Amino acid sequence: MNRITSSTAYALAAPAILALAACGQQAEDSPPANTGEWQIVPDASRLAYVSVKSGEVLETNRFTGLSGSVSENGTATVTIDLSSLETGVDIRNERMRDLFFEISDYPTATITAAIDPAAFADLSVGETTVQPLDATLSLKGVEGRIETQVDVTRTGPDRVVAMSSEPVIVYADAFGLGEGIEQLREIAGLASITPAVPVTFALTFERTR
Repeated sequence: MNRITSSTAYALAAPAILALAACGQQAEDSPPANTGEWQIVPDASRLAYVSVKSGEVLETNRFTGLSGSVSENGTATVTIDLSSLETGVDIRNERMRDLFFEISDYPTATITAAIDPAAFADLSVGETTVQPLDATLSLKGVEGRIETQVDVTRTGPDRVVAMSSEPVIVYADAFGLGEGIEQLREIAGLASITPAVPVTFALTFERTR
């Protein structure tokens, strides 16, 4: 059996010790997560929802055009480019964009919220905190309230990811979208389209200053 000497053990452990020290130094040198301005990283963010047709057909849809920011005082804004909707089917994209969302008149949807910066003052790199989110969704000229919980993970000194803890249920009728759903149902020849839609998101923010 091979014998591990103390010098050999140190040589094996040294890289891990140095890595931990570097992480500790990085965390120590990093400014708190509640300072500075933060911007959404579009390529590293997603927002998706699931539509249910005829009670049993599920389709995943997503928006690829996301932008937004969180200011140092906690004002958060997310803008959704409704023309960036991707359903996986060209004709469905066209119907949803033009008939349902009416992007010629309402090109974007906006989510706004006031966040307590103090809740993130002690968030270290690699740590996650679960925070309540009380937000306002503005869609097609109608505003509605959204309450949920968000998992916020600090993945780097200047990067955080905010992810929905569970699907957020958005009710079409609350935003005056019932007529649009009925129009889509008739055009597609479907028995029904469920008006309650589960939405999930994972938004990556980077500190810009």
